[in-house]
Amino acid sequence: MRKIFVSLFTVFLLLSGCSKIKDPPYPDKPQIVVLMYHKIAEGEADNIYERSRANFENDLKYLISNNISCIDFSDLEKIKQSGKMPAGHSAIITFDDGDNSWYDKAVPLLKKYGMKATFFLWVEKMGSNSFLTWQEVQYMSNITYPGGIKPFVFGSHSYSHQFLLGVKGNFATSGDYNLFLNWELIRSKEVIEEHSAGEVKILALPYGDGAGDSDIIAAAQRNGYKFIRTSRNNAIGNIQQLDLFNIPSLPMLDNTKADEIGYYLAN
Repeated sequence: MRKIFVSLFTVFLLLSGCSKIKDPPYPDKPQIVVLMYHKIAEGEADNIYERSRANFENDLKYLISNNISCIDFSDLEKIKQSGKMPAGHSAIITFDDGDNSWYDKAVPLLKKYGMKATFFLWVEKMGSNSFLTWQEVQYMSNITYPGGIKPFVFGSHSYSHQFLLGVKGNFATSGDYNLFLNWELIRSKEVIEEHSAGEVKILALPYGDGAGDSDIIAAAQRNGYKFIRTSRNNAIGNIQQLDLFNIPSLPMLDNTKADEIGYYLAN
């Protein structure tokens, strides 16, 4: 009888081993968070808008250890078109302004962990002071991962980094204001495309000014943009209600803890 029991138990184990192991359950409410960085500092950050290299690397490790997928805006558009959120949480990594720390600090870490990122350029400043050179922009835009994926995309942070809505009162007519918006958006787009491998489709609002404004959205649309990333703090939870011209973000500041990413995704 003992032999029969052992045999049956062995068969049970074999059958169990052949059965498909279930994946860990996904979140009940998967969300997407857009992370907004500025300068990456080698040591301690000098101001609130900087993030140390060590903390930035910890952020990337946090995404990996918590199974948060790194996607880009093209992926977001596909998700929007599908009308369904991904099975798990996702993050989009973005950088504002154009600091040269992206080239020698951010990009090596992004490559190390196989991450994508979008870099928004203050075009008028490129090549001056601590800003990237156009040669560095071109190099970054041509970096290629296995499979032919170009992980680093450049977007516009406008040409002269003005308050796009705040200056509206400076113009005598709506026509003059729209000419100003056209210049800021189309000139920046043209210059970036001259020095990078891809098409500029994404605008990040300087200072976050003008989120949801109909004139700014119309200017972006007529000048070939498909997305506007704002500084409005939130995560994306309902893809059907997401406005691609009013995308929220989470600022990654000097005092931001990596687990705040999880806090945004959990709400």
